[in-house]
Amino acid sequence: QAVHAAILRHRFLIVRAKELRCGPEQSRRFYREHAGRFFYQRLVEFMASGPMWAYILAHENAIPLWRSLMGPTKVFRARYSDPDSIRGAYGLTDTRNTTHGSDSPASASREIAFFFPEFDEQRWYEQDEPQLRRGQLYYSPKERVHRVLRAEEPEVT
Repeated sequence: QAVHAAILRHRFLIVRAKELRCGPEQSRRFYREHAGRFFYQRLVEFMASGPMWAYILAHENAIPLWRSLMGPTKVFRARYSDPDSIRGAYGLTDTRNTTHGSDSPASASREIAFFFPEFDEQRWYEQDEPQLRRGQLYYSPKERVHRVLRAEEPEVT
């Protein structure tokens, strides 16, 4: 709940959100680029250890802003250099640091497809994103996402 509140407080738009649970095999696939590194197994085990929330976030310069809000990967550093960051406040260890964030647009596209295979990123950029930029949106607390306000829908706050 605290991470979700931070997302809203920092004015990210939540394009999609879902609670899910990844098993060990799915976790290994997600972190496959780190296979063979000393921390790989700990990442996989933490990701598979319980339910989590996956988000597609939008914001001008979303990737660097999200990475800044998350704080340093190393929790010890985050606690001292950026204690108000998500990792500084909630991280446990370097591999149990609460959040993940894509490091590039290409990674974001790949990770969006991993968690949201039904999401059509190209269609979103063509149809919804221009309307969101014009402020034609509302936040749906029930769905935990921002929605494009269609002409036939009453405005919801």
